[in-house]
Amino acid sequence: MEPVGCVLHIKFPLSSELLFVVVVLVHFPAKFTVIGPRDPVTAILGQETVLPCHLSPRMSAANMEVRWFRSQFVSFVHLYRDGKDQYDGQMPEYQGRTELLKAGLKDGNVHLRILNIRRSDEGQYVCFVQDDTFYEETALELRVAGLGSAPLISVEGHQDGGIRVVCRSAGWYPKPEVLWKDLNGRHLPSLYETTSRVDNNLFETESAIIVTEHSNQNLSCCIRNTVLNQEKESAIYIADPFFPRVNSWMVALSVILVVLFGFIGLTVYLFKIKGKYQREKYTRQTELEQWGSLQNLANVTLDPDTAHPKLVLSEDRKSVRWGDTWQRLPNKPERFDTEPCVLGCEGFTLGRHCWEVQVGDGRFWAVGVATESLGRKGRISRSLEGGIWAVQRWGDQFQALTSPATPLPLSRVPSRIQVFLDCDRGQVTFIDAGDEAPIFTFPPGSIPGERIQPWLQVGWGSLLRLYP
Repeated sequence: MEPVGCVLHIKFPLSSELLFVVVVLVHFPAKFTVIGPRDPVTAILGQETVLPCHLSPRMSAANMEVRWFRSQFVSFVHLYRDGKDQYDGQMPEYQGRTELLKAGLKDGNVHLRILNIRRSDEGQYVCFVQDDTFYEETALELRVAGLGSAPLISVEGHQDGGIRVVCRSAGWYPKPEVLWKDLNGRHLPSLYETTSRVDNNLFETESAIIVTEHSNQNLSCCIRNTVLNQEKESAIYIADPFFPRVNSWMVALSVILVVLFGFIGLTVYLFKIKGKYQREKYTRQTELEQWGSLQNLANVTLDPDTAHPKLVLSEDRKSVRWGDTWQRLPNKPERFDTEPCVLGCEGFTLGRHCWEVQVGDGRFWAVGVATESLGRKGRISRSLEGGIWAVQRWGDQFQALTSPATPLPLSRVPSRIQVFLDCDRGQVTFIDAGDEAPIFTFPPGSIPGERIQPWLQVGWGSLLRLYP
């Protein structure tokens, strides 16, 4: 028997090694990596797009769980499990708009198609894949862009010895770039340019230029989407007869009449301004005396159970800032899960109440009040109809959240805001705490007779603090 044992040992030295590899593979299944694109995926509004994601090494994902989600694992964009799509629990805004491309599952491709791209689809997505013993995920960014209408060029009259030409277009996202060009493609300076968002959250733009005779009579207006690197262009030619012909005696007479009427108008205007200032001063002084009669200002504190996971509250619950990470907090019914908002602990139904919010030099914030019944999950309507009365600064826009929003002078953005809530009259007033100048007042009767709470929204890089 000993020779036999020796023969086996000498003849099969590699069999034990192969057996060891087999045992390792059985007890320790091969892992995989989920890979997505490094650069953002760009999609066009109203069209469809595919979010790419695959397994490495290539293996079949037909019997795995594939979950696409955004900020919350439970609220998914699309879910594939047990060999079929699962729609129970899908986010309402994606219902009927998503499709997992199953033709590539056997090759480890778990691409997701999204139909009818919307502005709200922009942001981060997570591709999550799990088998029986292992899971992996990766994050990717979707960038949304929209091409607006072709530029509409119109001639709007004479100005500064030339003709004022205006270019308008709407339906762009993000904010487009507007260029005037001459026949040789050289850029021309514009008289003014305004770009604003409309109700559908897309941008509309308007730009004007002065065209003089024998100079740039043949020109074009070009509007470019810098994300898609695509543009739309319209051209116009203004013939010589359209330019004004001026006589010197008519110019002199016009100047005299303008100066005369200007002097008369300025005199009348100054008298009106003086009377209006005195009336406003008396009214403002009366209001401050009435508010000053309040013996106790509202000592507002922030409710941590309502704070969005991105917001960080101070220990005394008097200040809140934008955090760098997503905190793992209980998903309570009262917590905001999409908008970076927080409510005050205090609520008011009767009487008059006042508190102050320091916004500093932050560029992304909103300050005001909201009804207790305000929705906390998903997107909220920041307007009177949605149960919010507030003013906000969001980048280069300062406005009151009416419907539609009321623009306020950006040069008047305060660093401290006083909020005056009159529950009996159903009215909210915002005052610049620095010079006590009124910012905006929502009309009496606009607030319903239910419990009203302080409301703050904090964006990137902002810190808000409550006083007293």
